[in-house]
Amino acid sequence: MTTLQDIFALDYAYLETFTNQIDTTWGSIFYNENQPNYYTANHAHISNECQNPQKVIKDVIDFFNSKNIIPRFYIYNLKVQQDLLSELKSSGFKYEEFISPVQLWNNDVVEIMNKKHVKVEKVTNKNLQEALELECSIKEFGEKETIEKLYKEQYEHHAFTHYLLRYNGKACSTACIFVNDKQAQMESVATIEEFRGKGLIGELIHFIQREVIDRGVEKLWVFPINESVEKVYRKYGFQTVFKMNSGHAYLSGKSIKEIHG
Repeated sequence: MTTLQDIFALDYAYLETFTNQIDTTWGSIFYNENQPNYYTANHAHISNECQNPQKVIKDVIDFFNSKNIIPRFYIYNLKVQQDLLSELKSSGFKYEEFISPVQLWNNDVVEIMNKKHVKVEKVTNKNLQEALELECSIKEFGEKETIEKLYKEQYEHHAFTHYLLRYNGKACSTACIFVNDKQAQMESVATIEEFRGKGLIGELIHFIQREVIDRGVEKLWVFPINESVEKVYRKYGFQTVFKMNSGHAYLSGKSIKEIHG
């Protein structure tokens, strides 16, 4: 299996845990009426060339309007999607593009100087509320209501494991892994603002890397939101295997760039 096939297999398995999927000739429609404001759960995923952009746009708008969900498109393979992009802009859609790094861990655990007063623990019923409050306090993750609902759903799903890092006893960093077969992706890695710059993310990554080895995971992926985050992961053995060009078209609401800050 090629690297790109690995990524799509993992991505679709990930999406299946929290959204519904309808396959089409041009890609898929993902929707979750219980999470209408969660972008990843509600979008038209355009991976193949659209032969009739006007019809595709109308069908997508009609579908999401029937669900009271804002229509949006995640668009890949941009070189062959120029007619679709022109039609979207003519139809009043806002548009933004991304160059997203895709990184794969080289399976070497980079030894770090373990900091005193740092403890990493899995999220359990005992610390769930504390972990949830921490996750919702990180503005880069999005709206509190959406994140809270998603976190609870992931916590109940066997494929997700959430982690909490404490510094001097205070919960201040968070991360999550999703495991499917022999692959995993690490996400929601962040520290609250007052504790940033202390190298705590490295402690968290180091702990998770040892965890996935123990679980027999062969490939651990990360999808950094920008080049700065990409550089951080690179220090811990994550190699950029390629960069994916994609677009986000939406009729209303915030852009992804606005949410991430």
